[in-house]
Amino acid sequence: MQFMLILNESPDDFARRADPAQAGDYWGGWTAFIGAMAQAGVIVKGDGLQGPAMATTLRIRDGKRQVEDGPFADTKEQLGGYFVIEVADLDAALDWAARAPSAHSASVEVRPILPMPTPSA
Repeated sequence: MQFMLILNESPDDFARRADPAQAGDYWGGWTAFIGAMAQAGVIVKGDGLQGPAMATTLRIRDGKRQVEDGPFADTKEQLGGYFVIEVADLDAALDWAARAPSAHSASVEVRPILPMPTPSA
């Protein structure tokens, strides 16, 4: 089964990415996590994202496009990246999610991937 690990991070996590005094520890944790998943052969796809200040949010209301700078929600945790992994079941996905550095400072949401229907001929 495929699951998406939606990696949320706190504002402090985003700040640690760019702070020379903290970046080594921050990226070291992620490098170890990614390396473990790669060695286990569970990674299907994954990307880190730039911080929420770089986000642009689009909504359609009354048929009109509304575009706003910034993240999609007013929350202390913001989307920092994601992985799609292929594992046996939800328990295995949760085991991997628990190892993500952001699980210790913010959260990791785990969702099954919705299989795309096969087009009929």
